[in-house]
Amino acid sequence: MTKLEKAYITLQRMEMRHSASPSAVSPCMAVTVSVVYLAVMLSVPMGRLSMLLWFALYPIIASAWCGIGFGRIFLRSLYVVPLVALIALFNPICDRTVAFTISDVAISTGWLSFCSIIVRGLLAMQCILILIETCGFVGICRALRHMGVPAFLTDQLQFVYRYLSVLLLEALSMRRAREARGYGRKSYPIRLWGVMIGQLFLRAIDRSERINRAMQARGFTGTLPAYRSDGRQLRPADWIYGVVMCTGIVLLRIFNLSQLFTALQ
Repeated sequence: MTKLEKAYITLQRMEMRHSASPSAVSPCMAVTVSVVYLAVMLSVPMGRLSMLLWFALYPIIASAWCGIGFGRIFLRSLYVVPLVALIALFNPICDRTVAFTISDVAISTGWLSFCSIIVRGLLAMQCILILIETCGFVGICRALRHMGVPAFLTDQLQFVYRYLSVLLLEALSMRRAREARGYGRKSYPIRLWGVMIGQLFLRAIDRSERINRAMQARGFTGTLPAYRSDGRQLRPADWIYGVVMCTGIVLLRIFNLSQLFTALQ
């Protein structure tokens, strides 16, 4: 299986992850808890790394609650580390103020902020991955629409997602055609790659125009139908999930558990 095929299969699996299993959480409640978690977690000051580490409890508990393997979520979240490290690369160089020492080794506030940014990126990515695994991308968009987000924003998100799969299908078709006519050849000149990228763009545009004409023929007026987020009302289990998670997240922000444990010792 090629990387393009894996990407297309992954994209299709993201479409509708939410199911009617007992452990499933309503998309509206899952989106609400995720927004609360991201807002509270990102509000932790840069210098309080010990407080920030306690927020790693949420991805572990949420993945177990929703029946998702946390190990897979953690491994997939590692892809964001190079990008986040590039963002925080100059913090240790620009900020050399000594924060504390460990065995005569001075740790600057720049390194603290560097580690803090990486941890924030990992936790935010894990939160988003759990949300997608629980609800699916389409479920998230419908939940946002149900919660009052303007339709033109949620429709654009769904269209970008839909046409990304169209682009991948056209790329797969061109790849198979190239392999069928390449007689096992692996390397191609740069000029040929430029021609293929141009052809891919034109084919994707043509395919999207055909899809748009088909939608208009079926009564599309510029706005997708307003579905309910998951087809059912919030269950007591959803309210319990939301109250427990939001309360725990807020308490982690109010109380620094590291200082409390240190004081007790």
